[in-house]
Amino acid sequence: MTIWLIMTALAVGTFLIRISFILLLSDRDVPALLSSALRFIPPAVLLALVIPQILTRQGVMQISLANPQVIAGIVASVVAWRTRSVLFTILSGMLVLWTLQALAPGL
Repeated sequence: MTIWLIMTALAVGTFLIRISFILLLSDRDVPALLSSALRFIPPAVLLALVIPQILTRQGVMQISLANPQVIAGIVASVVAWRTRSVLFTILSGMLVLWTLQALAPGL
């Protein structure tokens, strides 16, 4: 029962902290500089999640073309840059990764 009370208290506390900012700042305009800076948060978070997965192989940092994840990441980056399509980016990256893994299973 104690764990449920702790979890409920933490959930309520988190909710109150978040709603307080919404209620306090909802009637104000966001400055243009802050608004333009906030646009970069989602891509930065996505990169922070994806890059370590691409560059790490079996728990070791492996930044070389011998790592098929690096090649797939490069291909996916080029496809994303040229097409601006999330679907094509994911499909191309996975297709290249699976192809490289099938051609060279030891990598």
